[in-house]
Amino acid sequence: MSQSYSNWMDKVYLAAMVVAGFSLLVMTIIIPIGIFSRYVLNRGESWPEPVAIICMVTFTFIGAAVSYRAGSHIAVNMLTDRLPAAAQTFCARIVDLLMLLISGVMFYYSYFLCADLWEQPVAEFPILTSGQTYLPLPVGAVLLMLFVIERLLFGSQENRPVVLLGNHG
Repeated sequence: MSQSYSNWMDKVYLAAMVVAGFSLLVMTIIIPIGIFSRYVLNRGESWPEPVAIICMVTFTFIGAAVSYRAGSHIAVNMLTDRLPAAAQTFCARIVDLLMLLISGVMFYYSYFLCADLWEQPVAEFPILTSGQTYLPLPVGAVLLMLFVIERLLFGSQENRPVVLLGNHG
């Protein structure tokens, strides 16, 4: 069971990494286009800013889940590194349980945010609604919950080959 769940999480992890990376790429292309049209062409386009914001939200919330599974998130270990091994393990489990709680709360509120704004159009980008633009929040929360559950059940996944992909350290 653990191997099949982790293999499934590997696929989810890769898909989330591609989505986060693609949104970062699009954002870095869109922002200079907006700057160029505003300051060189003297014509401010309305679409670059909302597209860049959607990409930033996607990169942030999907990328946070990817970062959590890879163990590359920001952590302050100054105190826990000085504890005995058993206490370190206990603290790590508490942190994972708190992450699960925070992810659940984030999912709950972001789901209702998306539902409440689902019909409200975005003025500058009319093919999307506001609810659709906030969809990366609940999706990122679900991904984070899946990765936290994996860590709670099977331990850290930082050394899996798919997570170490491209890591030269």
